[in-house]
Amino acid sequence: MLVMLTSFLLPHAAPAREFLVYFGTYTGPKSQGIYVSRFDARTGRLSAPELAAETQNPSFLAVHPNRRQLYAVGEIGDFAGKRTGAVSAFAIDPRTGGLTLLNQQSSGGQGPCHLSLDTKGRFLLVANYGGGSVASLPVRPDGSLAEAVSIIQHAGSSVNPKRQAGPHAHFIAMDPANRFALACDLGLDKLLVYRLDAKNGELIPNDPPFAVVAPGAGPRQLAFSRDAKFVFVLNELSSSLTTFAYVARRGMLTELQTLSTLPGEFAGNNSCAEVEMHPSGRFLYASNRGHDSIAVFAVEKATGRLTLAEHQPTRGKTPRHFAIDPTGRWLLAENQGDNNVVVFEVDKKKGKLRPTGQVVEVGSPVCAVFVPAR
Repeated sequence: MLVMLTSFLLPHAAPAREFLVYFGTYTGPKSQGIYVSRFDARTGRLSAPELAAETQNPSFLAVHPNRRQLYAVGEIGDFAGKRTGAVSAFAIDPRTGGLTLLNQQSSGGQGPCHLSLDTKGRFLLVANYGGGSVASLPVRPDGSLAEAVSIIQHAGSSVNPKRQAGPHAHFIAMDPANRFALACDLGLDKLLVYRLDAKNGELIPNDPPFAVVAPGAGPRQLAFSRDAKFVFVLNELSSSLTTFAYVARRGMLTELQTLSTLPGEFAGNNSCAEVEMHPSGRFLYASNRGHDSIAVFAVEKATGRLTLAEHQPTRGKTPRHFAIDPTGRWLLAENQGDNNVVVFEVDKKKGKLRPTGQVVEVGSPVCAVFVPAR
């Protein structure tokens, strides 16, 4: 489906530091699908979002390395008459921001919540939260998706009877060397590691096949250090970050440190959502839903050790996601509960955040990705 965005048409090519920002959402009264804004990285100005493509519950997005295609999960439980979710491929118009649907495929399980591409853009990986599985799908030369070549069903449970009675895959992505896929399963308290077959995209359990976090922690997302020597795992249920040493040649993880994402005096309910490394590699950010803040940590390069820098309120409820722009100067916090996106400036020396006063409205925003504009 193509949605024309006439207000984005430009007579000349956009400046090099101008980006399209796509927002994934939960659809409902205030959202119809994927939205797009223009972002000026020189000033931090974010334009009012417009609808780029109508699609159901595109809660997480990923951009192809060539920047010409965008992929979205369809966080649903029924696709094409089967009890499964969907993944969609779109072509990006870099001038207008419009998206043209290329095709859709089954995600291989119910309720897909995360997807990513390998570093060469040949395979799409998806985590199915509802069904507790992960899958890989080949990317065709035109950017469309082939059917899944690998679907792996997780099994087991952990100590939280409400949230961990069964597997809940919440994240999957390749390591920087493009050899191993790491998957967070919130329901199992495990980080599962898979080798990626470079020829056909099959996921193959590694040896060792997984690492564990503390019982009841609920691993949700992870981020790599810039040198790929460390992995930082955000635990949703325990509101904590766990640092692992990572041996890239073996796909092996060893726990080093765990610390809270919350201030010591906070006694309310909270769950963590998103973790992201700053482009400089010096700072790590994590979102708190309940405390409604971004926790900012300094990263010690040699050891991977984290030190808290600040807790910055997101100026809205339920920051499901946030995104740092490619220049590293700005952070966009998506407040799902208040249907808005708030722009912060990043202190390049200390990593701390300063609200700019820029706020735009988006219905139930839960993901943001940047694409260079023309």
